[in-house]
Amino acid sequence: MELIRQTGVQVAGKRAVVIGRSKIVGAPMHDLLLWNNATVTTCHSKTSTLAEEVGKADILVVAAGRAEMVKGEWIKPGAIVIDCGINHVPDSTKASGKRVVGDVAYSSAKEKASFITPVPGGVGPMTVAMLMQSTVESAQRFLEKFQPGKWTIQYNQLTLKMPVPSDIEISQSCIPKPIDQVAKEVGLFPDEVELYGQTKAKIQLSVLKRLQNQPDGKYVVVTGITPTPLGEGKSTTTVGLVQALGAHLRQNVFACVRQPSQGPTFGIKGGAAGGGYCQVVPMEEFNLHLTGDIHAITAANNLVAAAIDARIFHELTQSDQALYNRLVPSVNGVRKFSDIQIRRLQKLGINKTDPMALTKEEVNAFVRLDIDPGTITWQRVLDTNDRFLRKITIGQSVTEKGFTRTAQFDITVSSEIMAVLALADGLDDMKKRFGRMVVASSKKGIPVTADDLGVTGALAVLMKDAVKPNLMQTLEGTPVFVHAGPFANIAHGNSSVLADKIALKLVGKDGFVVTEAGFGADIGMEKFFNIKCRYSGLRPHVVVLVATVRALKMHGGGPAVTAGVPLPKEYTEENLQLVAKGCSNLTKQIQNARMFGVPVVVAVNAFKTDTKAELALVVQHAKEAGAFDAVECTHWAEGGKGALALARAVQRASQAPSNFKFLYNVELPVVDKIRLIAQQVYGARDIELLPEAQEKVALYTKQGFGNLPICMAKTHLSLSHDPEQKGAPTGFVLPIRDIRASVGAGFLYPLVGTMSTMPGLPTRPCFYDIDLDPVSGAVNGLF
Repeated sequence: MELIRQTGVQVAGKRAVVIGRSKIVGAPMHDLLLWNNATVTTCHSKTSTLAEEVGKADILVVAAGRAEMVKGEWIKPGAIVIDCGINHVPDSTKASGKRVVGDVAYSSAKEKASFITPVPGGVGPMTVAMLMQSTVESAQRFLEKFQPGKWTIQYNQLTLKMPVPSDIEISQSCIPKPIDQVAKEVGLFPDEVELYGQTKAKIQLSVLKRLQNQPDGKYVVVTGITPTPLGEGKSTTTVGLVQALGAHLRQNVFACVRQPSQGPTFGIKGGAAGGGYCQVVPMEEFNLHLTGDIHAITAANNLVAAAIDARIFHELTQSDQALYNRLVPSVNGVRKFSDIQIRRLQKLGINKTDPMALTKEEVNAFVRLDIDPGTITWQRVLDTNDRFLRKITIGQSVTEKGFTRTAQFDITVSSEIMAVLALADGLDDMKKRFGRMVVASSKKGIPVTADDLGVTGALAVLMKDAVKPNLMQTLEGTPVFVHAGPFANIAHGNSSVLADKIALKLVGKDGFVVTEAGFGADIGMEKFFNIKCRYSGLRPHVVVLVATVRALKMHGGGPAVTAGVPLPKEYTEENLQLVAKGCSNLTKQIQNARMFGVPVVVAVNAFKTDTKAELALVVQHAKEAGAFDAVECTHWAEGGKGALALARAVQRASQAPSNFKFLYNVELPVVDKIRLIAQQVYGARDIELLPEAQEKVALYTKQGFGNLPICMAKTHLSLSHDPEQKGAPTGFVLPIRDIRASVGAGFLYPLVGTMSTMPGLPTRPCFYDIDLDPVSGAVNGLF
């Protein structure tokens, strides 16, 4: 058609003949000529009056695939001839013994036609030119829409229903994109993605090196006021915000969230994938095994625990030489230290590499860790709420020869290995942190580490896959990293540094990474700033503080809120007085966030029982208390659309000055750092160290751990140590009953009040509502 146009002859009204009926040339040319108002006849090799029909043609297009089938004498004088044929005929003058000809006898036809395409050199070059032109036009159209750094991403359209169905119904009604598509959309290469089925994948850490020169995006942390036992929707708000920023405002955005423990999932809280139309999907995968990271942590932690007791047992039952012979065995007559044993020798100041060269005193120092059982801080773990494992006796079998001791199980997510995973910035850093983990002290008060036990390399092997962040997606198709899951009340409560760093590179300088800090701002956010940001070197741009009318009514003096029990009428009927009184907690948490120099946006997570007056009161109070902005959010029922106001407020706040600063200098004495947190963040008058805590302060300072950050282990249900004290209590003295060291993770954690590191099951656990369809394999019930 372009060749015909180039002749300048008008197609309209002309008689056209097309020889050939293929779907490649003949049929399309018939239609194109007809659409351009020619009178078209289609012929083929079986047409009996072919010469006669050709003789009538003003425009002749030949694509029959027969060498020189159309003779020159058939052609109407002045006709336009387009020869699409490619045929080979014998020609002894050619090196190949053949030459290319078309479907038209060219030498005779050119004498009659006004325009004719040669073969070769006619339709072929024009085809190449047209393909190039189409490529250029396609590139131009792309560039008209292209914004540098912006992802080309397919978002899922939500079909909202009222009333809102259960979380699992919504999750299972969504068809997630293949996870390799999500990875491609956000700029990951195929060799950087390890697929775990269709809906989840692990991401290679090599992506950080590839993107090392890429500027980071905006860093947003979602926290909350002091919650009720039901939670106030931080995860839901995190997902709603990224859906709004991504699917609705077309910003590059990543959510970075923690992997939930199966303890709460099957216990009292249920899953942690968000809720309503703001979820990470599939929620069953998210809330259960995911890619096995927590199981790897359980195995690694318990390997250390087993190594501790086995070492004590063997040292009690063997001589120095027997221990040495087993620790450094002779293989084919040759003894050799392993790398980790060389490190132990160097730690002891023994600069020898020949096992035969050690003196008796050096052998004794090498083989004897001399662990004091009373100083063991490393416990076994299990990812199940089991209160009857809070205190146990181990070693009761006769094979343990009377060596028994009192021990306990903690929940897996409280393990130091989980904290190391969350704070490490690479595989090498993780391995070094494992080696530094202190599990006990010797009877001389010397710290005993995982490296001393010889277990560091094995831990790294067990955790080599767990260190890679897990990629999933939200209901609306925005990307999510799910990685690490330390509790916020008994650990530092934040997802991994690695996930945040990779996400910040992927979104680019104008994008957003939204991460969540566990529980209230006094716990998760304070640790996010003072511990996570200190080690990662990352600086946040915005704090999103989630508040609910329900929680504020509780802080204002409302009746107790209990999981599984219907809410009292005070929470379902308008009560502006309770809300106003409870805003003291909101004010304090806004102050806590602003203390670190970061703009605060308050997200008022609306429930169906809230009234417009109650919501407006919270928004007004938040602004008066110093928030950069405060907005009502309906994302639970509306998905990202319901968080658009929040997203726009976050965009504006991210442009405001952020003068981030830490609360304390790590070089301060341990007691002073604890006191600063208690007074500045919690509102305490002072702290009181019980005798055991005082001993630990002295011990850890002597051992060289006094300059570590502080990770307070405290109830999340109050700003104080007493979960019954609501609002913003002041004047109380914070009791510190003990202090423990997570040296590998890099913090000391004071135990406030009577916190337990192994939750128990309630009377009616969540697992009553969970079931499996034996036919479809679908998970049923409420997570």
